[in-house]
Amino acid sequence: MSLINKGNPLYGPAKLRCPRCHEGKLFKTPTFSYSQPFEMPERCSHCGLDYWPEPGFYYGAMFISYIFTGFFCISFVLALHWGLGWSTGASFGALIAICAIFFVYIFRLARAIWLSINVRYNPNAVDHDTTSTSNRYGNS
Repeated sequence: MSLINKGNPLYGPAKLRCPRCHEGKLFKTPTFSYSQPFEMPERCSHCGLDYWPEPGFYYGAMFISYIFTGFFCISFVLALHWGLGWSTGASFGALIAICAIFFVYIFRLARAIWLSINVRYNPNAVDHDTTSTSNRYGNS
């Protein structure tokens, strides 16, 4: 049994799925694939949601990524330095290694969160007409 089920606002970002239908994938390659790590399809394969509604749409995701990364970095270094007694150099070295490994995941997570903030879940979302914009983002 999963802690986060479809319909939960955290499901889309946690699974990197479309926030409207919770079915379509947000990225073309698996999470830790470093082959085309930033490539997103134009639309959801299940409900037709436009993942690129306007130029510059994902600028907000940069702020989410920045806030998450900032708090993580401070917490990580403080935990290693004060909690475990590591030297400052070793703490920052470990931080750089962790950030290098998880950079793509943090980038993808920030985009998924930003898209989920702007699009509501609709369990009945099916691609009937992808040219209509009236209900694309959950608006009535």
